[in-house]
Amino acid sequence: MNTQAAAKKRRIRIKRQIRKKVSGTAETPRLVVYRSLNGISAQLINDLTGTTITSVSSKGKDSAAKLKDVKGKTGKSKEMGKALAEAAKSKNITKVVFDRNGYLYHGRVKAFAEGAREGGLIF
Repeated sequence: MNTQAAAKKRRIRIKRQIRKKVSGTAETPRLVVYRSLNGISAQLINDLTGTTITSVSSKGKDSAAKLKDVKGKTGKSKEMGKALAEAAKSKNITKVVFDRNGYLYHGRVKAFAEGAREGGLIF
């Protein structure tokens, strides 16, 4: 098995362990982060009803203007965290449960979380 497949298998195993413990409600939705090679996206999910409350993506058209002057993927992740916090505030959500989706809490995932905290989310 090559290293890329092994890393993906490991992340999926960790993701399952996290999902056993983390669940979101209408009052405290689950904040899920997805990290791709060039971008980052996140959703606020109510697991009781299985609905997405709000989402942001660095690849979206509305995000392009915000990310135009930002350098690097980590900086873009932090800005997306702030954007998600603004979207959550507009829906009267201040408290969330963080789901790192099997990724290590380091680099872009950490920057996203710090940006969301700066934007006013509590987790």
